[in-house]
Amino acid sequence: MSILDLPHVFTITLLPSGRSISSTEQTTILEAAALDGLRLSSSCRNGTCRACLCRLLDGTVRYRIDWPGLSADEKADGWILPCVALPTSDLTVDQVDFLEVPNPADIKPGRRRGF
Repeated sequence: MSILDLPHVFTITLLPSGRSISSTEQTTILEAAALDGLRLSSSCRNGTCRACLCRLLDGTVRYRIDWPGLSADEKADGWILPCVALPTSDLTVDQVDFLEVPNPADIKPGRRRGF
């Protein structure tokens, strides 16, 4: 495999927190966040429920298919669905709600009752 075969890596900045994550052009924003220990708002994970709806302030995304979850006007206004959006450049995304998922290796075992 040559360096030309490696996927492009993009930086995704999540606002208002300013947190940055990395993603390739083959990984959705939602998947990239999960790989970085963040759980973004989502439900269906296929672009139909709109629970993950966010605004793209800078950069470009593509979709594997022309998804019906957004109207042409919404796309023109910068709205995206991170569960199915694939980055094609560095991104700045606004209105992102997320929870940090603790790394299991960092969780100290406590006393447990043997239920």
